[in-house]
Amino acid sequence: MTAEALFLYGTLRDARVYAAVAGEPLQGQPARLEGHAVAEAVGDNGTGLGFPLFTPRAGAVAEGLIVTPSPDARARLDTYERIFGYDPQPVRVETDAGTRDAVIYVPQAGRWQARGDWDLAAWSADRGALAAEIATDVILLARTHPPARIYERYRMLEAAATSRHRALAEPAPATLRRAPAAQDVDLVERRLPYARYFGVDESDLRFRRFDGSQSETVTRAAFIMADAVTVLPYDPVRDTVMLVEQFRFGPLVRGAQNCWSLEPIAGRIDAHESPETAARRESLEEARLTLAALHPCGRYYVSPGAVSEYMISYVGIADPPDTAQGVSGLEIEAEDIRAHVIPFERLMELVESGEAETAPLVISAQWLALNRARLRAQS
Repeated sequence: MTAEALFLYGTLRDARVYAAVAGEPLQGQPARLEGHAVAEAVGDNGTGLGFPLFTPRAGAVAEGLIVTPSPDARARLDTYERIFGYDPQPVRVETDAGTRDAVIYVPQAGRWQARGDWDLAAWSADRGALAAEIATDVILLARTHPPARIYERYRMLEAAATSRHRALAEPAPATLRRAPAAQDVDLVERRLPYARYFGVDESDLRFRRFDGSQSETVTRAAFIMADAVTVLPYDPVRDTVMLVEQFRFGPLVRGAQNCWSLEPIAGRIDAHESPETAARRESLEEARLTLAALHPCGRYYVSPGAVSEYMISYVGIADPPDTAQGVSGLEIEAEDIRAHVIPFERLMELVESGEAETAPLVISAQWLALNRARLRAQS
């Protein structure tokens, strides 16, 4: 029985993405479908979503590839597309050898709107490598998690993959600690047993010991979180800072008497977003505050033994009100955030007493104590 052919028109035409999803290399022939176009998908608010949408359009010609995947690859492709609400449908396309029957993946009716044309080359150059990395995680998750769960987590998969790319691009000084070398870590098997807003990565691995030998196989698990930013707004003229207060689940499960936490403004860095942009966005969302200059005051892992979270902290020059009133935050994320505007000396009292007990706030307060005179002189 001849395997069924697929007509690929979108991101699966990127060889890296196809290989990550199908588990085999991309091999295909050009094909086209008249009266259709490959447009950019648009959300309900009119924002372009970046990925392609196959849509009827008079006079247009949709270019694509005909591929014939193996049965295992076809199953992986079907699973991947199903996660995003795409179903296979029969289609007849034109090839250099004539008309051919094939199957095309199209989204469920009314899911998105189409706008303009989608450019595969531009998308591949900008997002292809990242998309292939995310696709690897999606296929791994699909072994043990339902499609709806994976779709729910996809935005965080993007942010976590962006964090990994950021980590690879950053300097990694090794003046005291050991310098990394090829094959320092041998990853034997990787599993993703938990996947919601956050995820858990569990791996069997071997690592190089300080004497140069390889360790025995060990199992390690980590809580997967995207990189995050914090901002401590500071007014050098009035010598005041703004803190935010909100309920936190971590202190509750630890058994703390008080689960309301004093913190700088904080939030995840979205995929394709710079830390500075995230810092300014979060300041508007959490405190309705526009920042002037941003001063980096620390880059650090919160708990590297079991958490992937990497924090980038800033002190942001701002002009907060004399007193903060009301609450803010995003309702869709159930945020209930209260702001406090206090003198710098009061901040240091909170650090000294232990009422300020989150690492980003303590680190930012100590940086500000060291640099406060300079910032006030510059103002």
